[in-house]
Amino acid sequence: MSENKSSIYSRFKKFVISIGPAFFVVGYTIGTGSIVTMASAGSRYGMSMLWVLSLACIFAFVLLDAYGKYSLYTGEGALYGIKTHIKGGRFIALTVLIGLIIVEIMALAGIMGIITDLFHDWTGMILGGKGWNPIWIAVGISVFIYGLILIGKYSMFEKILIVFVSFMGLSFLMTMFIVPPDPVEFIKGFIPTIPEKANATILIAAIVGTTFTAPTFVVRSILMKEKKWDLTQIKHAKKDAAIGALIMFLVSVAVMAAAASTLYVIGRPVDRVVTMVELLEPLLGRFAISIFVMGILGAAMSSMIPILMLAPLLISDYQNKPVEYKGVTFRVLSGVAILFGLIVPVFGYRPVSAMIVSQAFQVFLLPVVVLAMMYLINRKDLMKGYKVSIWMNISFVLIIIFTIIISYQAVIGLLESFDTIF
Repeated sequence: MSENKSSIYSRFKKFVISIGPAFFVVGYTIGTGSIVTMASAGSRYGMSMLWVLSLACIFAFVLLDAYGKYSLYTGEGALYGIKTHIKGGRFIALTVLIGLIIVEIMALAGIMGIITDLFHDWTGMILGGKGWNPIWIAVGISVFIYGLILIGKYSMFEKILIVFVSFMGLSFLMTMFIVPPDPVEFIKGFIPTIPEKANATILIAAIVGTTFTAPTFVVRSILMKEKKWDLTQIKHAKKDAAIGALIMFLVSVAVMAAAASTLYVIGRPVDRVVTMVELLEPLLGRFAISIFVMGILGAAMSSMIPILMLAPLLISDYQNKPVEYKGVTFRVLSGVAILFGLIVPVFGYRPVSAMIVSQAFQVFLLPVVVLAMMYLINRKDLMKGYKVSIWMNISFVLIIIFTIIISYQAVIGLLESFDTIF
């Protein structure tokens, strides 16, 4: 019996490690911005926006699969492919590179601001008095994360993210089972409807913006190179992409459902994680809310590591050179990024503003990233004779229409609410 248990554990461990890129993608995509967005959607509109999340995750799978296939067939990263094989590609690739770095630096600042606010309030709640100093919380988290960056390499980062993402997912799923959503409302959530309330379209754009992200897809092609996968792993890579999209969906649904089952029922909409924790504490109890907070910590940690790695990864991809994890460039760039992350908690800027600015940049990058890959993957001379299926090309067209509509809604929403945001 013990041998069978050991064998099952070994197979499970091997399987989890084999889908490391999926966990990397989830950790990169699901951060505190996603938690804020899903909590806000659930508390304001119940499960009625589940269809938006579903579409975003389905389209995310298509692009994860496409970017993975491109790297496996060509041996190139996406940025280098754009730079080399598209007319005017150098300018486009540089624009995407710089834009993605700006997006993630602003997102990192927002994440740090949100997590320090949360821990300040949560420790105050637990200790029954004044919470820990937000600046010291931010410095402590920064030192811990940067320490991991200094001693690590890709395989280690992957294992760390497996732990953080698993911790995050289990925490949020446990919270959802403690306060399960109404089954009828859950099923009705898959029927496309737009609530007739102010700012509903902005929140739809935000749901897409936090799950269907340009950096995620560009990084996907780099991960294939880092894993040294080739065409023999083509089916495995597709499965890895599907698992990544599925985990993103489940974690996001869990947060939305927790808010829908509690705050939506009592008519208490939220736009901040801190407010959600304060409102949920008397409803769920201290133990349950602590599980939820631990999930948020897992989300923050799992997204911070890939963000700090982003600039050196993108630059290596642009130059078509291997990533030197112990090199000076990697350590300096990740160190500069962590310093930018301290801007919000140290200077007291609003973390929500930083997150919104990052999403505003992404609005313009996402269509470029989609169109570029549609062009590259349909080049048979690059793809060694691989023929894109008609279904994938139809999906690309639908994704382009989807991103244009969402981008338009996001821009209009940002312009209309600019004064209140900043």
